[in-house]
Amino acid sequence: MKILVTGFNPFGGEMINPALESVKRLPASIQGAEVKWIEIPTVFHKSAQVLEEELKAYQPDAVLCIGQAGGRTGLTPERVAINQDDARIPDNEGNQPIDVPIRADGAPAYFSSLPIKAMVKAIQDAGLPAAVSNTAGTFVCNHLMYQALYLADKQFPHVKAGFMHIPYMMEQVVDKPDTAAMSLTDISRGIEAAIGAIVDYQDGDIQTVGGATH
Repeated sequence: MKILVTGFNPFGGEMINPALESVKRLPASIQGAEVKWIEIPTVFHKSAQVLEEELKAYQPDAVLCIGQAGGRTGLTPERVAINQDDARIPDNEGNQPIDVPIRADGAPAYFSSLPIKAMVKAIQDAGLPAAVSNTAGTFVCNHLMYQALYLADKQFPHVKAGFMHIPYMMEQVVDKPDTAAMSLTDISRGIEAAIGAIVDYQDGDIQTVGGATH
């Protein structure tokens, strides 16, 4: 099994992005699966172009995209991506689409094809906070998740795809009092646990509560 993991470069005035730094630490093999990471630009559409080129070249069985969600307290596999760009801030090239569909011929939304509940359990079993998330936002994270699932639907039907948000790393909250953060070592450890679940649950997710009341 081959698993592609993506991490965004820094954005929004930050000098570092834990998504990229954590995937750099991943081992080349996890539970017998080959793991490769790539850097993705935090830019609408260009992020998807980079991903599509790598999907063609590497031909993975699964792709897990990683993104920073400053303020979240744990690692959160995303359940769904919506066909909408609505950027609160510009991306790294100054693009700020508002209420723009990502793909004119795409579905209104795509659900993750990764075992998100098994991923949450594996992260929790590793001693780290995790939960299913039901919104990936409307910035480049949602954009890339949607594009990954669109590409899997249209061009790469053998590929399972999904996205996971991670918290700030400790170094980012020195000047952000009362903001949640996690050590880079633990973030990377949580991603590794999630990948292990992707390997273990290739045929379907576990049945357990993962919903939220709001």
